[in-house]
Amino acid sequence: MTRALAEAHSERAGAPHAAGAPLARRRRRIDLLPYALVAPFALFVVLLAIVPAAWTIGLSFFHDAALDPPVRFAGFQNFITAFSSSSILQSSGNTVVYMVVGVVLSTIIGTAAALLLQTSFRGRSVVIAVLILPWALPGIVAGLIWVNVFDANTGLLNSVLTSLHVITDYRVWVGDNRLLTVFLIELVQVWQMVPLSALLILAALQNVPDELYEAARLDGCSGWALIRRISVPLARPGIAIAAVQSVVATLNIFDQPYALNGQADAGASLTMQTYFVSFQNLDFGQGYALALVIAVATVIVSFGVLKLVYRQVEY
Repeated sequence: MTRALAEAHSERAGAPHAAGAPLARRRRRIDLLPYALVAPFALFVVLLAIVPAAWTIGLSFFHDAALDPPVRFAGFQNFITAFSSSSILQSSGNTVVYMVVGVVLSTIIGTAAALLLQTSFRGRSVVIAVLILPWALPGIVAGLIWVNVFDANTGLLNSVLTSLHVITDYRVWVGDNRLLTVFLIELVQVWQMVPLSALLILAALQNVPDELYEAARLDGCSGWALIRRISVPLARPGIAIAAVQSVVATLNIFDQPYALNGQADAGASLTMQTYFVSFQNLDFGQGYALALVIAVATVIVSFGVLKLVYRQVEY
């Protein structure tokens, strides 16, 4: 009798635990679900971003040249040797010019285009679709298109300028003068970057309430005052993102100068020199060092531009 009562008591005592066990397991599965969903993306980032970055950082301090084995620790020698080269120093200067011209022009033109597209008009969707086309082109394709524009013998630019009597003879536009070469190559990249900048800034402008414009008009604000006091300040998050993407694109420019000017130093960028050092000279240690310099410069300049331009907006 006592044993039967004890067994019945134990069954009643264990019943809640038995009923609660599936619920606890279900809760554990639900808690693990977000991690399971994020895991593939996290693995992708680790394998394709963090691991190569760590590999680059590590090997940039080693002498790794296929024509001068074996691999050995070199400290900062790769950086010193790389930046002792006149070609790399000139390419660094070119890259700075690419960045300054590209960021300024793409941001200003992108902001102007976004302000024009902010108002509704007939054919607006068609204009936006056409605007996206340059951005959709690969950089090497855009470069080859503009080769026909700048060609010294049959180029469209020479043809138009001679027809308008601006110049009397056909000229070499790309490759003759260093600053002109860099500027014209960067114009091609700006032509490609402006659509994305305009769309990013336009997205920020679409979030500005119409009531703010109506109230400003009632207070007597002109169109220019609306742009200066409402549109541009409230679109600064979008402008900041557009400027940062321009920084990343210009500091890593490769396709346009390679298509327009080949391997000539006049328009070479630091990314091009990284390619030449790594795959032509087969000095992978210096290539890793240059890649690390470009990556660090991109992060620092992007952060600086973000801090300079970005402001939190509250409506």
